[in-house]
Amino acid sequence: MNDPYAKLAELGLTLPEVVPPVAAYVPAVQSGKHVYVSGQVPIAEGKLLATGKVGGGVSPEQGKDLAERCALNALAAIDSLVGLENVVKVVKLTGFVASAEGFTGQPGVINGASELFGAVFGEAGQHARSAVGVAELPLGAPVEVEVIVEVA
Repeated sequence: MNDPYAKLAELGLTLPEVVPPVAAYVPAVQSGKHVYVSGQVPIAEGKLLATGKVGGGVSPEQGKDLAERCALNALAAIDSLVGLENVVKVVKLTGFVASAEGFTGQPGVINGASELFGAVFGEAGQHARSAVGVAELPLGAPVEVEVIVEVA
């Protein structure tokens, strides 16, 4: 498998600090050969990058970029727990999109996260997925991503 850290560098990305929980949970937990990452919102340097609903004040393109940031935050949580080099497979991604009335482009928004996992892990980054439109997300975030990975 490719070196995930080298792939991140090629993409011009660096792993951020793990986003501290905003409630009573931990960023990620390992059970057996799987790591379950709590829902990640698009926070960078302690600040939510956007608020609002996709298809309303947030464009689908912005939403896709925000989903990528959620995925990057998920990678940081995985790395802090087990190290990205131990990821064998991205198993399942669930993406939530705070959606304006009538917006049905959730899959395209969540592609921001899916494409990052594919770029970082290659074939091992291909995963099962759900992209769900919701009325509201924590802190007013436009997107939230959670992921399950298999580790060595």
